[in-house]
Amino acid sequence: MKSNKLSRVVRRILLYAVIIAITAITVYPVLVVINTSLRPSNALYTTSLSLIPENATVRAYVSILLDKPFLLWMRNSLIVAIAVTLLGVTLASTAGYAFSRFSFPGRRSGMIGLLVTQMFPATMLLLPLFVLMRGLGLVDTLMGLVVAYTATVLPFTVWTMKGYYDTIPRDLEEAAMVDGASQIGAFVRVVLPLARPALMITGLFSFMAGWSEFIVARVILSSQSLYTLPLGLEGLAGTFQTEWATYSAGSLLVSLPVVALFLILNRFLVGGLTLGGVKG
Repeated sequence: MKSNKLSRVVRRILLYAVIIAITAITVYPVLVVINTSLRPSNALYTTSLSLIPENATVRAYVSILLDKPFLLWMRNSLIVAIAVTLLGVTLASTAGYAFSRFSFPGRRSGMIGLLVTQMFPATMLLLPLFVLMRGLGLVDTLMGLVVAYTATVLPFTVWTMKGYYDTIPRDLEEAAMVDGASQIGAFVRVVLPLARPALMITGLFSFMAGWSEFIVARVILSSQSLYTLPLGLEGLAGTFQTEWATYSAGSLLVSLPVVALFLILNRFLVGGLTLGGVKG
């Protein structure tokens, strides 16, 4: 009996040790970036392992905000990310509902086509995407970036929404329609509130795609006034010298909106999982 209790304690200790080790490995790169952003210019290449460097300074943060067009990059990224989020959530929620609830010609092939698109890396789509954007006159425009990102995220988000709609009983919609609601009314008033967790995931994924993507933006955009945050930060890495402190400070500032959005949506996700259902 004592040996079994001792073995459970040992397993628990080993489990905690593994969790702590994995957490440390995950957090360490972030701490290095924070450390680099606080270093003075004469200590950028130091090998010190201290969390807070000697003579720490926030000059890099002041430089990235005042000396660089960081706010312009952030404005462009916000425009693109918000537009992609709104389009992605709207189109994914309606398309996923159609695939989940209706039978129509091409339904199966359409779903297979959405799934097949996930098999190809984004780099394979750069050339046809650029040709398509040029034909539409959307090269070197934020609208072109919005269209490209929305098309990229839709296959995944449509499948996500479709799968979640499948878990919502049709009886709830039928009960609403018996009470006089139309199909659209039942969708808006019954299905969408129950699908809030999936909508949050769709919104978060769409926002992150529009906020942090680099390769497609590099191909479509050429004007520096239209640069998004990834393109702007990439420009800080020079051929012969890189402003590591400024680069690190910018990287941390770029990550803050995504972290904040994830924490906010995570709260809604946890709460939304308990919503909905039929009272018996």
